[in-house]
Amino acid sequence: MLEYAMHIEVIGPHPFAQDEQGRQLTRIGTVFPDYGALYTRAPGVHAWQRLHFIDHLNARRAEKGSAPLTAEEEQTVAENSVDLVFEPDHILIRMELAFAADDLLQGLLSNRRIKFLTVSDSRVRGAIKRRGECWRLSSLPKTRENKERLIFSSKVNILGLPLYYYNRLTGTRWLTCQQFESLSPLEPEHLARHLQEIADHSLRRNRLDRLEVDFFAADLRRFGAQDFSGLVYSQLSPEQLRVKFEELREHFRSAVHEAFRQDDCRNKAWCERMLSALFLEGNETETEQMLSGLSPEFFLQVEWLAGGRFEEGEFLLDPVFDEAAAHPEDAELQRLCDPRAKQIIFNFIRDYGDLEYINLGCVPESLSLDRPQKEGRRGVFLAEFRVRSEPLPLKRFLRLQKWGVWEHLDEGKNLLQSFQESDEYADYWLDRRLGCRQLGMILCRRVFMRRLSEVYQGRNELYRGQSIRSTYFEREYVPGIATDKLPLDRYSRPGYALKLAELLGRAAVGGFIVGRSFDGTRPAFDDGDEVVREDEDGLPCEVLVGDHSGAFTEYKLPLEAFAAHYARPINLREALVPNPREFGEAYLEAFRSQLLHIQDDYRKRRRAFNYLFQHCKYDPAGSFAYRWECVLKRLDKTDANALLAAIRGHVRILNIDTAQPCLVPGPERALPRHQDSRPFGIASLPRSGAPFRSVGI
Repeated sequence: MLEYAMHIEVIGPHPFAQDEQGRQLTRIGTVFPDYGALYTRAPGVHAWQRLHFIDHLNARRAEKGSAPLTAEEEQTVAENSVDLVFEPDHILIRMELAFAADDLLQGLLSNRRIKFLTVSDSRVRGAIKRRGECWRLSSLPKTRENKERLIFSSKVNILGLPLYYYNRLTGTRWLTCQQFESLSPLEPEHLARHLQEIADHSLRRNRLDRLEVDFFAADLRRFGAQDFSGLVYSQLSPEQLRVKFEELREHFRSAVHEAFRQDDCRNKAWCERMLSALFLEGNETETEQMLSGLSPEFFLQVEWLAGGRFEEGEFLLDPVFDEAAAHPEDAELQRLCDPRAKQIIFNFIRDYGDLEYINLGCVPESLSLDRPQKEGRRGVFLAEFRVRSEPLPLKRFLRLQKWGVWEHLDEGKNLLQSFQESDEYADYWLDRRLGCRQLGMILCRRVFMRRLSEVYQGRNELYRGQSIRSTYFEREYVPGIATDKLPLDRYSRPGYALKLAELLGRAAVGGFIVGRSFDGTRPAFDDGDEVVREDEDGLPCEVLVGDHSGAFTEYKLPLEAFAAHYARPINLREALVPNPREFGEAYLEAFRSQLLHIQDDYRKRRRAFNYLFQHCKYDPAGSFAYRWECVLKRLDKTDANALLAAIRGHVRILNIDTAQPCLVPGPERALPRHQDSRPFGIASLPRSGAPFRSVGI
């Protein structure tokens, strides 16, 4: 990243230039860092642009009386070029000589408008991390609407009409059946030109050894480039041309399944097939996993934020922060340059000192579909950084305190009261964590409370613009797979299901005892906060709870009231595990054993439990000390055998005639395969009309 703007010569239209209809004039470009030049003229094929740029250089040399480039020099020009793809608001760079191209393009555009396209090269991955620039990676959109927009914004032309869906990673242009049929109304001259274009480019390969044009969803045994070859279409009479086109159209149509003949994103099969075609070979899902090592279902939700890089031990903020300061009205730029993220990075520098790099991302919205956060602060961050004295990169998960100074000011309270209530809530959060550990909940091992400064811009006009302190909690990132997101192949591994049943049974008890819930009526378990860690043999060795939020919400009702819910982990998997009865019995036995262990521990050490929070405020209206007392009394009164019998009564597989086939009725029915025949986890199964929560921890 340069601190100054390099001069760049643009040969052709500006990358973002549009015609009168608002369409981009060019979608493909090639940059030549050695010559400080960007070539954007048609045709929109990188190979042709390299050849035309060489012609451009030779023409300049001829004007000066110099000899043309030798074959070796021409080869060097071509090899030292970088392929670009122009989106409506940013440029994508393929990774050959990416940083040289990046430095040059920053003489034309802000670095936030220039993104790296693929990181299959480990050296490039390392360089991006060291520059603190994960935020400049191109990624797949997260919503259905944005995926549709991405598909239709991928359409490009070569010399004629924009017929092709362009794979930004491989350079292949996909021609669909519908787009080919759209050539039918053309006059003979234009039709011949397009057919020749398809014929020529469907036989050519680019520098990545990928076809320039390929045929979407076509059975290549029945239709392909060979059907176009052997003809010069401009030499055919109009009648011969029409007959040939109709023949090609019929062959193309017959080689494509009817589900893929129309370009329709509302057709899920077509949409998913097209996304696969556009992001095959280096697809961003795999790219993002390789880059960070995070569990994929979590990483795909992360939006990386601007930060900075280290040079000779000094931290240099990315220049995009200067751009954000100069344009406070730009919402996208303000989101990218989150001032809280900058404060968090500064805290890491203060804590560790010898950082080599740091990248910080945020999860912009709740990953839970069935328990979205409706009130309080939403601020979840993920940091990946390298300490020079440590052998491996570290990852930390950070969450802003739900009820902090900002939220209390929004309620109309004064600054002092807001600070006091924020501190009280922080103590409440930490006390609940301690209580959960005391009662057997298996949590991640370390949590640290941190603070950052931010400028209040909320609803309370009296304090708007004032600097306030906000609390957040930092903990280690727990690698593993969320229990509701396990791939189906895991259940078929010998011994996997039985071991998982035992771990789930034990893990369920802690949350059960402390009344972990988000609405006071439905317990929270096996819905995304629990993560399975696997041993070297590929079998589960631990189930951890990443977040104790919701603990001690329900502390009045008897535990038997929630027996049905704690039977659900068995019911949801009865069609997935090899032996559902064995799975159910193992779960219940582990549940019973852990419950009896905790009850016995409490009864032997009553004083240690009863007096643990004696120093806290006691208020029957719902203080934590009062809730703790109620939870302990409920634990002591619970009949373990009666509770297990109640849970067993809701386990379907243990309450049906073994001679009858196992039918899984209603909304918890488990389907073996997704529509496109790829395995999926139980997070895809419906739950009371809503899908499971999926979140890494």
